[in-house]
Amino acid sequence: MADAEDSTPAKSHRKRQAGPKADRKKNRKHLPEDASAQRNPKAFSFKSAVKAARQFRRKQDVETKRHHEPVVDRTPLQAPPYIIAVVGPPKVGKTTLINSLLKNFTRQQLSDVKGPITIVSGKKRRLTLLECNNDINSMIDVAKVADLVLLLIDASFGFEMEIFEFLNICQVHGFPKIMGVLTHLDLLKNNKALKKTKKKLKTRFWTEVYQGAKLFYLSGLVYGSYPKVEIHNLGRFISVTKFRPLTWRVSHPYILADRMEELTDPELIRQNAKCDRKVSLYGYVRGAHLQHNSRVHIIGCGDHTLEEISLLPDPCPLPNAEKKRSLNEKERLMYAPLSGVGGVVYDKDAVYIDLGGSQAAREKSQSSAQVDSQPGNELVSSLIGAKQTIDTKMMTSHLTLFTDGAQIAPDEVVE
Repeated sequence: MADAEDSTPAKSHRKRQAGPKADRKKNRKHLPEDASAQRNPKAFSFKSAVKAARQFRRKQDVETKRHHEPVVDRTPLQAPPYIIAVVGPPKVGKTTLINSLLKNFTRQQLSDVKGPITIVSGKKRRLTLLECNNDINSMIDVAKVADLVLLLIDASFGFEMEIFEFLNICQVHGFPKIMGVLTHLDLLKNNKALKKTKKKLKTRFWTEVYQGAKLFYLSGLVYGSYPKVEIHNLGRFISVTKFRPLTWRVSHPYILADRMEELTDPELIRQNAKCDRKVSLYGYVRGAHLQHNSRVHIIGCGDHTLEEISLLPDPCPLPNAEKKRSLNEKERLMYAPLSGVGGVVYDKDAVYIDLGGSQAAREKSQSSAQVDSQPGNELVSSLIGAKQTIDTKMMTSHLTLFTDGAQIAPDEVVE
């Protein structure tokens, strides 16, 4: 019986002729001969529908942001300097930040930061650094013309009312690019509190500006300026930032005056202090071309008519367009007429060097006398005021070994 069952051949496998499995196989034969078509579709589908929908929405948002309405860029080949405004409450470190950026770009500092300061930051870019005063009128003016705003925040204190005021003004008058800068981080000694403060301020800053806004952290001062590495990173971001041409600014001419001169006759001012003034303003023309005899609005003074427009040579020109990696020391120019760099004042057709006036020599002698009175400079000052040579003094001098001893003349010394 057992031998008979073993000798019986096994039944061969019969393919399904009907049913869902057979239908899938039939449909697969009619598909195009492609490797992806032969794969199992369920093996390459997404696992979570919620996650897939979130990724799809994110991708669509990114593509939508790129579809800006095209704006004609009317900037010339040599674009005017970009305006970088430093805004923040008092005692937050605005002047120190400007001086640190000047040291980073031009290798020199200013003792008195006053008015706009134009520098050459790269082979094809110039920057005008401007410190905003702590009043609402200055904030309105800066919000209208600034290309980039460095918003300084005291990390040890937090957000102050001036910061919210400026952000609210920007929403009304045109929102420029804003970078946040946290200062006074060295006052937070505890690392845990420092990390918590950074996270809290960053969340609030993103809420006020936009998600992902750049925020820099500046630690304590080193010899009166911020650390070189942190300022270098901030300067790199400023140097490579791209600015989108705004429609209103492109279609209207405007000037940030970096130098002003009054041309009114002093005798007329003496006779009537409220007489009509004649003022000459100097600056780079931005936006459209400035027309002759056109009406211009001077902030705080009203509308006035231009009497004359003249073209002056560029006081802070760009370097030659040579193929080189970086600028040399001569090409790192700085133009700060209101600050008086090196005592040099620029005029329309001349350059004046400030020698200090008639009282400069007296002030210099007084300051040198104060310096000479210091203990370390007594020997140098005595040598400068000497009227005899050292040999003559040695021949007339005497040596006393003891307090009550006899004086020894130079002739009595045996060699």
